[in-house]
Amino acid sequence: MGTEGERFERQADAVVGERRHLINLAYRLLGSPAEAEDAVQEAYARWYAMTPDRRGGVASPGGWLTTVVSRICLDVLGSARVRRERYVGEWLPEPLPDGAEWAVGTAADPADPADRITLDESVSMAFLVVLESMTPAERVVFVLHDVFRYPFPEIAAIVGRTAVACRQLASSGRRRVGAARVPTAGNAAVVREFRQAWEAKDIGALVGLLDPSAVLVADGGGLVSAVARPVEGGERIAQYLAFMAEKAPGLVLLERAVNGRPGLVAQRDGATATVAALDVVDGRITRIWAVRNPEKLGRWAAA
Repeated sequence: MGTEGERFERQADAVVGERRHLINLAYRLLGSPAEAEDAVQEAYARWYAMTPDRRGGVASPGGWLTTVVSRICLDVLGSARVRRERYVGEWLPEPLPDGAEWAVGTAADPADPADRITLDESVSMAFLVVLESMTPAERVVFVLHDVFRYPFPEIAAIVGRTAVACRQLASSGRRRVGAARVPTAGNAAVVREFRQAWEAKDIGALVGLLDPSAVLVADGGGLVSAVARPVEGGERIAQYLAFMAEKAPGLVLLERAVNGRPGLVAQRDGATATVAALDVVDGRITRIWAVRNPEKLGRWAAA
């Protein structure tokens, strides 16, 4: 094989090897595994649509793909803001099942090993919800710099802004994260006590485990019943949960990791009805993110 052929083969291997990084980046930018997969597929389609000579002229295929995926996500985020204004009820990111890593796919359609999302603090539900509050440009710059450690000059070339402007966007994103008090760790013991109190319909125990200013947000997407607005206050949440336990006999609560942190899965007749991520601060639950939209729970059947 000639030198030119070897170079193209090395480049092809490098391109394939970027897929996992791109999936991880796109999920953090979009909060949806399906949309992340679509963005990465589109980037690869654009890569292979180029002539071999043009591909051969790309000094860094990984850098090229990262730039294209970031720009695609930037466009998707802009349109997503409009779509989510029409969304029925609260919108939450799609939760990821148990395990140190999670693969895009289902039992019927197995995922490629490269399509894996590494679960760390940057995919906790609390962190993703804060990312949702950012502008599209702010989110892309913040994730590229603070999560993936890209330098500002490189980010500037990706998003078409100056390095100074990117630095300001990242700083603004950092302030949002700080103001939201995103927890840095989950507490499995608290989640277990919470599950037991919920199963027992023990309102007093639930109130004791909930922060007085706790908030519960539910996402039903208009497809299943869910509170349309956040439930605020530990006592109100406890009463609501006890009411739901009475209303849905036969509900089975399972302790499962949700986006890499201790959470709960509610099943009825063997089907997953709710996936709840919980934030714990100083031994008390401060936030409950309950995803009930069945379109966001399909991957939990296999999990």
